[in-house]
Amino acid sequence: MASGEILVVVPTYEERDNIERLLRAIRGVVPTAEVLIVDDGSPDGTAEVAEAVGLELGGVHLLRRAAKEGLGSAYRDGFAWARHRGYGTVVQMDADLSHDPVDLPAMLAASALGADLVVGSRYRPGGHVVDWPWSRRVLSRLGNIYASVLLGLHVSDSTSGYRVWRGTMLDQLAAQQVRADGYGFQVEMAYRTFRSGGTIVEVPIRFADRVQGTSKLDRSIILEAAAVVARLAWHRHDNVEREGALTSV
Repeated sequence: MASGEILVVVPTYEERDNIERLLRAIRGVVPTAEVLIVDDGSPDGTAEVAEAVGLELGGVHLLRRAAKEGLGSAYRDGFAWARHRGYGTVVQMDADLSHDPVDLPAMLAASALGADLVVGSRYRPGGHVVDWPWSRRVLSRLGNIYASVLLGLHVSDSTSGYRVWRGTMLDQLAAQQVRADGYGFQVEMAYRTFRSGGTIVEVPIRFADRVQGTSKLDRSIILEAAAVVARLAWHRHDNVEREGALTSV
């Protein structure tokens, strides 16, 4: 069993400039939370910095992976680590400080009230984005509308990577073999939660673009997410048609 109820899972790759500040900020707003750093063999020494800060703060765990395997893969390994140790609440967030730990208490409160998934939303009233060019804002908005329309998913920010999960929901989703990565992983996990009858709550957040380091976003991540949504929509349509055929017999 876990020594704490809350685990924050943070995938990292070359986040040396951000990881100490993030760890101290998490500890400052949620002192009882433990943190799992899932590092993909960062050549800049991210894991070593996290380990050193963890020795000082306590409650910081490190899962080292040999090479960069993708965001979805890192979360799958991190969630499995959490499930095997019995954490009741699992947070996922980026390491680049775009997800402000100040928003964590409100998200955890929504989880404590019974939500299976709490999404930190940039697009709910009260949420906003800082320092994004208009092109990035438009792309993000259109991507979320695309996912909502095709999947019937009533979530304003299904691509958000700032989330709080109920451990039992992760147990349920583990058997569904989510293999997407990047934004596609975020959308698919939200969609499968919805299809499984899970309760999804959105909490407005302030999202700021990274200050240190370089963005991991590229065209392949966007295209993969679009393909994931199309695949899920196809299966959804096919299932509806099958249900209709069975009903008409």
